[in-house]
Amino acid sequence: MAVLVGLYCARLGFSATQVGGVLSAALWGAAVAALITLVVGPRLPERVMLVTLTGLPLLGGVVLIATDAFPVVLIAAFVGMLNVHGRDRGAIPILEQALFPATTTDADRTRVFAWYNVLLDTGYALGGLMAALPTLLESQWGYAPLEALRFALSIFCALYFGAALLYARLPSIADDVKPVALTQLSPASRPIVVKISLLFLLDAFGGGFIGTALFAYFFAEKFGASAAVIAILFSAGRGLSAFSHLAAAWLARRIGLVNTMVFTHIPSSLLLFTIVAADSFAWAAFFFLLREALNEMDVPTRQSYVMAVVRPDERLAVSGITNLVRSFGWACAPILAGMMMQGFGLGVPLIAAGITKISYDLLLWREFRRVRPPEEV
Repeated sequence: MAVLVGLYCARLGFSATQVGGVLSAALWGAAVAALITLVVGPRLPERVMLVTLTGLPLLGGVVLIATDAFPVVLIAAFVGMLNVHGRDRGAIPILEQALFPATTTDADRTRVFAWYNVLLDTGYALGGLMAALPTLLESQWGYAPLEALRFALSIFCALYFGAALLYARLPSIADDVKPVALTQLSPASRPIVVKISLLFLLDAFGGGFIGTALFAYFFAEKFGASAAVIAILFSAGRGLSAFSHLAAAWLARRIGLVNTMVFTHIPSSLLLFTIVAADSFAWAAFFFLLREALNEMDVPTRQSYVMAVVRPDERLAVSGITNLVRSFGWACAPILAGMMMQGFGLGVPLIAAGITKISYDLLLWREFRRVRPPEEV
């Protein structure tokens, strides 16, 4: 979906600004779902919420396939929380990340999150390859371009239906800790949560300029890359990201979680400038893959760190608020990115993202390098 949704909207005749609006609507839907999860999460079983959160993308995908009207597509993207970043940015990670620490020890927590993200990125890589299907349908079976895209999007719906069936079978995790609401955070946790949430908001706002759908649009418009080529490129990038998660867990044991987050993320942000400066698709793809090998190393370390520096009964609330602010940050940027692309040039959003993300990294290191998780004390 992350590769195809921007291309699909362009095929429907939408402008760059309208494409950005669709992407923003999808991310705003994810943000609202995260807010609802934060409020009702302590009251409902995880299984019920996870099944509901997989049913909504199925509904949104069906509506998206059935219409070419811009207002209806906006509503479908919002309700379906369509994944336009290449990673799940909705409410589901809030629930999953709050559950994992109860299954392991402090020493192994980062490794568990690393394997969690390895499996996610493996799925994203396979999904990225599936985005090549429309090109194959056009060349081998004579499908019209729009018909081929809609066929591929129907597979997205089928996969979410399968995910709902799997979540319905999720066993309950035995845990005596009763989650508290956000308003019940301890005095020690509140300043940590406020600072880290504001920093995550800044990082996500920068990330909203360079979601997978926008990157796909950038490569297609600047270099004329086909959906199949872009799909292979993004699949390879996800493969590199998957291996990087295990490297991040190894590195965090040696230099710490915060240092791993910052010292791998800054180089990945600098590589955005090289992608913009590249004068050929080959060089742009090379710099993109190099960035993907570094860009996600802060993900398992960030997830592990946030869950480590608060009490066990605060994890659901903190996972909810930190994911919520990230969702809002991602949702604000794509429509601005579309306007930048249309008014100032295709590469401007990438430059804005690089500057914003480097600022986040420097501020994060300054504020949290001395706030250590239990395994580093």
